[in-house]
Amino acid sequence: MRFEIVAECPVTKARAGLLHTAHGVVETPVFMPVGTQASVKGVPQHYLLDEVGAKIVLANTYHLFLRPGHELIRGMGGLHKFMSWPRAILTDSGGFQVFSLDSLRKVTDEGVLFRSHLNGDSHLFTPESTVDVQLALGSDILMLLDECLAYPASYEQARASTERTMAWARSGFAHYRGTADTERHACFPIVQGSMFSDLRERCARELVELDAPGYAIGGLSVGEPRAISLEMVEAAEPHLPRHKPRYVMGVGMPAELPQYVARGIDMMDCVLPSRNARNGYLFTSGGRVVIKQNRYKDDPRPVDPGCSCYTCRNYSRAYLRHLFQAGEILYSTLATVHNLRRYADIMRGIRQAIVLGRFAGLLEEAGREPGGRATNL
Repeated sequence: MRFEIVAECPVTKARAGLLHTAHGVVETPVFMPVGTQASVKGVPQHYLLDEVGAKIVLANTYHLFLRPGHELIRGMGGLHKFMSWPRAILTDSGGFQVFSLDSLRKVTDEGVLFRSHLNGDSHLFTPESTVDVQLALGSDILMLLDECLAYPASYEQARASTERTMAWARSGFAHYRGTADTERHACFPIVQGSMFSDLRERCARELVELDAPGYAIGGLSVGEPRAISLEMVEAAEPHLPRHKPRYVMGVGMPAELPQYVARGIDMMDCVLPSRNARNGYLFTSGGRVVIKQNRYKDDPRPVDPGCSCYTCRNYSRAYLRHLFQAGEILYSTLATVHNLRRYADIMRGIRQAIVLGRFAGLLEEAGREPGGRATNL
């Protein structure tokens, strides 16, 4: 993997780049659709390619490890072939999912012993084993195992957790160096530290010593106020290499995307656009449309008149509301395609603004827009 910066904002830390992977070039900043189980829920791959324009998607190690199993996927030719996806794939280590199991897991310095939420079987994730699983999947970008704390956490809890994350990163990255084709597979360590700036700074400085191809900032969107999330990014970012991609995990709402880019972030992912779509919340250039509302029952307009996605080209709000109210599966597909396209359009607009030297103005304007709030459309 290789990363190059093609333009930078002179006012903020925003930059436009090109992420070269074994499965194509990804223009950054980029929002990655989440395909946890090797599928973006309800959306066929050709829609992701042709309508959303996705160049990279995210899949989850924990879920694929449990079902159908990484060895099965390896035997099927790897995740790209298994899910018929020709472009780049990033896999999370599964740490966030394991730590969300709470009573079903036990953390030690060796790794995480957990019980499957599917059948109760016991499994051990170690820094080395999660690398092996992701290599079996054939991921373009692997994530190292980290410990993700819930919010709030005490300083002592966060300090111990950060120490463990750094130790896991060192052993996991050494294993990656010794076993992977590093030209084919990149591996990112994850900056942790809960909501304490000094721990975030220390973690970032120590992980940089690994000289990894890129770096992630994790442990956000775990219940903390959004202002604190941004503060933690600001604490870590100055200590991460300028010439390598930075990835903030699990963010965010449409109005927040330029805020993270302004802080020097190149990559983001979140289940928000797909999950909200399935629950009847559609993001538009004018704010949020809650499609179940009665006022849309005979509305002939597309979800967003300014959107050219397949859904907006072909279907009315009235029809989408009908599908939602009737519980039709087609609704989830059409709504998710639209929301993902909205996110992709936002990111394309951000990138273009950086290249043209207009990002500072876009950022100021975005602060005045309705963002994720409901509107009277």
